[in-house]
Amino acid sequence: MTTQTKSSKFIEYMKIHLISLNQDLEADYNVQSKINIQGQIMATEHLLSVATDIMNDNLQGKGY
Repeated sequence: MTTQTKSSKFIEYMKIHLISLNQDLEADYNVQSKINIQGQIMATEHLLSVATDIMNDNLQGKGY
């Protein structure tokens, strides 16, 4: 059994949140809401990238 660190749990949460945002984007027909959700998706993808790079000790990754 592998014990997750707090950081890895947070990364898993961000992945699930990203799935939820993408589902919201598909379901919403309001243009302003779509723009808002797209911004949230971009921010979440960026933070997930940075967090993943940090966890993998990849200081030259796309998050930097």
